[in-house]
Amino acid sequence: MTGTVRAAQPDTGGRAVVTILTGLMLGMFLGALDTMIMASALRTVADQLQGLTLQAWVSTAYLVTLTISAPLYGKLSDIYGRKRLYIIAIVLFLAGSVLCGLSQSIYQLAGARAVQGLGAGGLTSLALAVVADIAPPDKRARYQANLGAVFAVASVAGPVLGGLFAGSPEILGIAGWRWIFFINVPIGLVAGLLVVLLLKVSAKGARQRVDYGGAITLAITVLPLLVVAENGRHWGWGAPLSIALYALGGVGLVAFLLVERRVGDSALLPAKLFRNLSFTLVNMVNFLGGLGVFAGLALFPLYLQIVKGLSPVAAGLLLLPQSLATTLGARNSSPLMNRFGYKTVLAGGMTLMTLVYLLLGWVGVATPVFVLGVLVTVLGYGMGVFFQVILIAIQDSVPASDIGLASGLYSFTRQIGGVAGTAVFVSLLFGVADDRVGDSFRAASEQDPLSTALRDPQVLAVPANAKLVGEIQATGTVGLDDTSFLAQVDGRLAQPILEGLASSLNLVFIVVGAFLALSVILALSVKGKAGSEEETPC
Repeated sequence: MTGTVRAAQPDTGGRAVVTILTGLMLGMFLGALDTMIMASALRTVADQLQGLTLQAWVSTAYLVTLTISAPLYGKLSDIYGRKRLYIIAIVLFLAGSVLCGLSQSIYQLAGARAVQGLGAGGLTSLALAVVADIAPPDKRARYQANLGAVFAVASVAGPVLGGLFAGSPEILGIAGWRWIFFINVPIGLVAGLLVVLLLKVSAKGARQRVDYGGAITLAITVLPLLVVAENGRHWGWGAPLSIALYALGGVGLVAFLLVERRVGDSALLPAKLFRNLSFTLVNMVNFLGGLGVFAGLALFPLYLQIVKGLSPVAAGLLLLPQSLATTLGARNSSPLMNRFGYKTVLAGGMTLMTLVYLLLGWVGVATPVFVLGVLVTVLGYGMGVFFQVILIAIQDSVPASDIGLASGLYSFTRQIGGVAGTAVFVSLLFGVADDRVGDSFRAASEQDPLSTALRDPQVLAVPANAKLVGEIQATGTVGLDDTSFLAQVDGRLAQPILEGLASSLNLVFIVVGAFLALSVILALSVKGKAGSEEETPC
């Protein structure tokens, strides 16, 4: 550890440490909350900004910049000091929050979320580093456990708060959903002031290599592929622009691998670790688990709010059992690992997630809400097991000398999976939905309720119905950038759209389940340091 604590504040002793810890916890809470709070609010936000089919950008922009910036903050803070980097992180996060609240389009919101993510990447990584700097060795584990509890609180509070804000038309004259971001400002200012005024940690200032090249080339790899994932269904997957972006992503990948090889142990993804088969397998499980976790956060609230017609508040409350089950799953993991070994427990958690996604492939418009509540609760328990056990698996897959380096990739690999899963699966959802909704209208026979509604003068006398029918007649399908019209139109006109979206979600859920089934096989293939469960460090 390169940071040292100055001999300041002898009069306050542990009280200053606790106050600083409070500021760090508030900062971490904001970063974690903004990952979760959009789950139940994003449908409303995207509808109001006329960009539901583009909503994946709002999540992926945040995750990409958070994931790439997090490991850089740690290295830079060793050189320039924790406090200076924390100020930069909190300023970026709050600036991004204000820009999010002021956004007038889905693209502006995605760009502002990217700024937010640049700040959020430092809020977590710097908090862990500061605790290691200032906490006495006998209290360090307890303080770090308190920081870890922040994520559990955020996972519970996020969906509910997002639903409450999104479900409020206005608060103090401002659209309710904008307060999702504006509320960060006073909390963030308090967090920043506590840390800036009280933290007296300095860095040794020793120069060391920072993998800027890895961060840049990773962005060049990921971003073009995300653009294709989002727009390929409109351009055509074999269109010249799509091919050009495939090529750019490929060039970025080659450049990234070359850069990582050149910088050695300073790399974002050190090659020496990935020459270890067990470590590689565990990180593949971590990647696939992240894919499943973030796909669920993006897709399930859409199902609840669009197909089932729940309000953002109701959807947030229905996600509350999932969050509580996640916390319970994490708490129960340790005794389960002591009894069965981490490999069996990890595979069990991934199996639960797999089964839930496969069952979600069969839910429909008429599926009772309580069934969905049971499924999402089981999913949350499996996620909690995954979150807790995968870190043990990562640490156990490497020699003791590499545990610190390997642990640094714990969040990184999972979030990369989350970025890929959110972009690809949301794009797949709306690509399939466009076709299935159009097919439903084209396949309607003369006697179908839909055809009857399309010819009914009383139906057409309602402006919302007339607008929808005009769009259907002109294009043969329905635009899904704003789905708020579904609550206003005749049920016979809405039914094919709901069924098309539901069947599209079914397909995507099954695809996610297939990827998670692969993670179960990989988890069972993992071996510990000596290939035995007895050495599991539980």
